[in-house]
Amino acid sequence: MDIHTTNQNGRADMVIARIRNRAHHLYRTRQMLCTEAVLAALNRGFDGGLSDAQVVAMAAPFSAALGESGCLCGALSGAVMAVGLLLGQAHPLHGRKHMRDSARHLHDTFRSVHGSTCCRVLSRPVQNDHRAHFRYCAGLTAQAADMASRLILQERPELIARTDDGFPARHPLSIRTAWTRLVSRFTG
Repeated sequence: MDIHTTNQNGRADMVIARIRNRAHHLYRTRQMLCTEAVLAALNRGFDGGLSDAQVVAMAAPFSAALGESGCLCGALSGAVMAVGLLLGQAHPLHGRKHMRDSARHLHDTFRSVHGSTCCRVLSRPVQNDHRAHFRYCAGLTAQAADMASRLILQERPELIARTDDGFPARHPLSIRTAWTRLVSRFTG
């Protein structure tokens, strides 16, 4: 392994960690829900071209287990959307099969690590403890962002050159987010 490869791998690890931490932070601070946080962190980390408003508009229906249906894990949904966004940029109309294969790979990897992709199944052990549930989902959010980052860089290593090392650690809080955080401190 030459010094360029070592430096590139070190940079990739740093970018992956930053994306993972950002997704975790966006969720833990209640700035975004699971799907939104994963898509936002990957979009920002790899310069996907979406505004935060576009990210939320696309991802909101998938958050909280596909609109609170309890089905597909929202963090995984965000990761799959980000994979489509970032892998599809090169050849969106001719690369659809490859994007589906990548989505299946991400799904299968997530399932092999967590035993399921169904939110209801994943959260069953913590369903009666709101705080534990929240922490658990924050971890899933971070892990899904990590898995998607690795897949994206494996498929498109040139994206490492597009990363913004200086993306901020957090979004400014809206009044609603600040209120929600304050209320949650007192209610559990």
